[in-house]
Amino acid sequence: MADQIGLAIVRGDFKPGDALPPEVQLCEMLGVSRTAMREAVRALAAKGLIDSRPKRGTLVRGAEHWNHLDPDILRWTVEVTDTETYLKKLFQLRRATEPEAAALAAIAATEVDQERMTKAYQAMVDAGADNEKWVEADLAFHKSIYLATHNEFFWPIGQMFGVALRQMFAFLAQGSHRPRAVIEHGDLLRAIIERKPAMARAAALTLLGNATHDVDKISQTDFSGGV
Repeated sequence: MADQIGLAIVRGDFKPGDALPPEVQLCEMLGVSRTAMREAVRALAAKGLIDSRPKRGTLVRGAEHWNHLDPDILRWTVEVTDTETYLKKLFQLRRATEPEAAALAAIAATEVDQERMTKAYQAMVDAGADNEKWVEADLAFHKSIYLATHNEFFWPIGQMFGVALRQMFAFLAQGSHRPRAVIEHGDLLRAIIERKPAMARAAALTLLGNATHDVDKISQTDFSGGV
């Protein structure tokens, strides 16, 4: 129920300020019990999509109130947003956060963090022409950078990329950039392991800049807009 209603809200079927149909009507429409519907409403309220209060009904909230790092909201957004807009916004977020996360990881990473990054990097090398294995390893590598910051405010960004970046990385897997990408990821890994934050920041910027160019080339769309 939460999935159906949440997707409808993110898609724009219900506008900010709109009232959802009464509970009884929703139960009849979706063929569920009132108990199940109430659980769905609580879940959507926790994500910031709706505000439910006695005598006022259940109102849809504006997108500025949504928890956009929530995995379900990310998934719904992927389903309803055009690819070009979605990828452009993700590149803006990565350029704003990933170079600094890499610099922090170079300072704070433990041996366990370094081993996790090294394992993910080796999986990228070993993936060869297997797109699925490449994407999974690439996601694991970048997620490990955010975790290695040991800053809990960076962790949710790293976690969200497991959902949000999958489409981007699958898109990039169509290109012929892997040999260069392997080198760039290796440079970033070495900078973090050698505890050189300035070098790690620069390596991340290089990697992101070339990834932007790759997407431009594959899609013929300019994703180089400012942060």
